Amino acid sequence: MTAAKDAFLVRITGRVQGVSYRVWTRNEARALGLTGWVRNEADGSVLVLIAGPSSATAAMLDRFWTGPAGASVTNVDPQPTSGDAIPDDFRITA
Repeated sequence: MTAAKDAFLVRITGRVQGVSYRVWTRNEARALGLTGWVRNEADGSVLVLIAGPSSATAAMLDRFWTGPAGASVTNVDPQPTSGDAIPDDFRITA
């Protein structure tokens, strides 16, 4: 039996740029076995696509609230997504 898989497009707001949030996200996601990507947005938010087992995506959604040292997260907005076009690894995109 395989674990259920989830995919979310997540917008994180607050003080999340200039604090290595993308690098931290990549490292945490890889440690949890998730695939997807993370990028900075022009409005100061960070946008993340995560996909993987339900337990791992739930853990990552919780971890987004903490972030790296120096981050101050004010909102984590996960939207379920179909999971189409998800990379085979987790990467930082432009």
